[in-house]
Order: sequence, then structure tokens, then C-alpha cells
Amino acid sequence: MRGAGEGLSIGERVAFYRRRRGLSQAVLAGLMGKSEDWVSKIERGERQVNRIDVLVELARQLRVTLNDLLGEPVLFEDEDDNDDVPAVRDALMSPQGLSRTLFGDGLPPEYVDTEPVARMTEEAWNQYQQGKVGQVIALLSGLLKSAQQLERGASGRSSHARRAFAVSARVHHLTATTLSKVGEADLSWIAAERAMQAADQSEDALALASAARAGTHALLAMGRFDEALSLGETAARWMAPELHGGNPGALSLYGMLYLRTAVAAARRQDRRTTTELLGQADVAAERLGRDGNYWQTGFGPSNVELHRLSAALDLGDVAYVIERGQAVRPTHLPVERQVTHAIDMARALSMFARDDEALDMLLDAEQKSPQLVRHSSTVREVVRTLYRHAPVSNGKSSPLFGLVQRCRAMR
Repeated sequence: MRGAGEGLSIGERVAFYRRRRGLSQAVLAGLMGKSEDWVSKIERGERQVNRIDVLVELARQLRVTLNDLLGEPVLFEDEDDNDDVPAVRDALMSPQGLSRTLFGDGLPPEYVDTEPVARMTEEAWNQYQQGKVGQVIALLSGLLKSAQQLERGASGRSSHARRAFAVSARVHHLTATTLSKVGEADLSWIAAERAMQAADQSEDALALASAARAGTHALLAMGRFDEALSLGETAARWMAPELHGGNPGALSLYGMLYLRTAVAAARRQDRRTTTELLGQADVAAERLGRDGNYWQTGFGPSNVELHRLSAALDLGDVAYVIERGQAVRPTHLPVERQVTHAIDMARALSMFARDDEALDMLLDAEQKSPQLVRHSSTVREVVRTLYRHAPVSNGKSSPLFGLVQRCRAMR
């Protein structure tokens, strides 16, 4: 049910799904290896679940997806109340995209110029990095149809055919990354799978590495951390030979794969592996020598530091995140990275009851990208916590209540 229940807290969803399964609090507590009091406090909102691996296990025991438990997806609307996600879903699930044999009509493939689609795709990537998610979603259905047309027109192993599949891979990667940001994890995985299939056909090592990065994003969004770790590490090892020439794009993709796998390791509470993977990304960043944006990665020493802080937060090192994170000023990085860091910092500050600072962090991030903030399940949980802590006098005209309304964080 799209948009249903976004005002519920995670604890309220735990209670709903527990009752639907016919479990008592005591039985769920036993399945989780916790006390009945722990479950009771979670459901009443007196205790927060701050570790993503615990949320994943709760979802598993309740037999729902992680996104169900987080209340995703909600109805995506931009400032003009447009919601084009259904159009993106229709384009992804078009039967014509399933089989070139069945839907080719027996006609020779038609030549389609790749470059206009490539230019539009890169412009959409730029908009994504600027935090303009609504504009990207409005473009995706058309880009997906163009990508399918490019694939149908690709013939043999000509340079044109390989280029067509490479462009299609970029379109589907953008689709996967954008959908994961707005809570559409299942659709994101479909798009990531299509990206990797197209990249295979392109015979372009960097296109495949980029598509694998999309796969890790989708798997992380679904709470499938072991699979994300396996995919990212496999792709990084596979593309290692591409680093010998010092290609900055190859270094950036290689480093980003290790950053995404480090996040996966942190979310499954594997501190040693997290440290090792961050170390691999560090080496790539040192070789690159600067903060770049090759293949829209935003990769470099600063992005490694942001991922180190994000991983530390997932590992529970909240004091470290607050101390180090407030000294980081990633204003030269893409807006999407700036906002993601701000959300991490707000989450950490709220855990230490530094509510005013957390609110200021979110309001500043909202100024940069309203859509990334308002459609984040993490933001909704932080905002609910801040609102519960707020004094009664902090009424409906307060900045906090305004953010609550804009994020649809409360019923």
C-alpha cells in the first residue's frame, strides 16, 4: 500500500506485524534473543532500534521486508505534487524489455543514435547529485524507454552495439540509485540487474564496475548485506587489472566499490572487515590524489572520510562520529553526499539528545535538497524522536513541527 502508514513509528510497525503473525511479545522476544521488556519498549517508542542489523533481524522474524518495517516506500511527491514513480515502474516492467526475440517483430534492428540519450543521461546524473530527485524521476521513464530502444537496435558486436549497451547500463544504474533513495528497493534491484546485464553486453569493464555499484546500492537498501559485500568485493577484484594505467575513472569506481562494501560490513557489525575495506578505499583515494567526480562517484579522500563516519555510526561509535563529523566540511562534494552526511550527523546527535543541533542539521540539509530529506526513512525516525522529546510549549508553529509535517513523520 503506497503511502500507507508513513506516520507510524518503527515500534508501531513491529507491533502491527507481530500481531498479524499471531506472535506474543514474549515469543518475538525469544526469536530475537531479547527480553519481553525490550520488545514492549520498542513497540511503545520508549526505546529506539539504532542498529540496522537488528532491524533486519526483526524484519526476518516478522516475515516482512526491511522496507516494510521502515515504512517505505511512501508516496513520492516533489514540490509540485508530481509523482512519476508509477511511470518508472511501468517502463521497467514493460514486457517488451524481456525478450528481443519475442518482441523484435522479426524486423532488422533499427539504428538509434546513442549520443543524445547519453547526454541526457549524464545531465540527469548531474541533477541527481544536486539533490533534484523529483526532476530525475520525471526523466527516468523516458530514459528507460530510450535505453530499451537502444538495446533493440544493437546488432552483433559492433562498436555501436557495445556503446548502446553501455548507455543503457548508465540509464539503469541511475534508475537503481534514484529508486533506492526514495525507498523503492525492489524496483531498484530490478533496475540494477538490468544495468549489469547491459554492461555485460557492452564489454566495457568500467561500465560493468559502475553497474555493480548500482547492485550494491540496491542490496544495501534491501538489507541484504552479505550479498552486497560479495558483489562489491567480487567486482573490485575483477576490475583490479584496470588500475595499472592509472585511469582516474577506474580508480574512482574501484574505491567506491570498497566504500559500499565497507558500509555492508559495518551494517552486519563486522568491525574488522569494515576497517580492511575502508583501508582499500583509502589506498585508491591516495592514488587518485584528489576529490574527483569520475563516473559520478564523488570519490576521493573526503568521500572516504564520510563513509568512515557512516560506517562508525552503524557500528555504534556515536561519540566518535559527533567529534569527527562536525569538523568535516564536505561543501565541495555533490549535494547528495552533503545531505547524506548531514542526515548521519543528525541521527548521531539525536542519539546523544543534542536535539537542537540535530534539528538545525536537518533544516540546513532540507534547504539543500528538500526531496532527499523529506523522503528519508532515517529522517522520519529522527524527527519522531525529536518531537517526542520536545516540550509541550514547542507547538504547531515551531520549525520542528513544520519538519514533522513536511516529512509526514506523524499521523
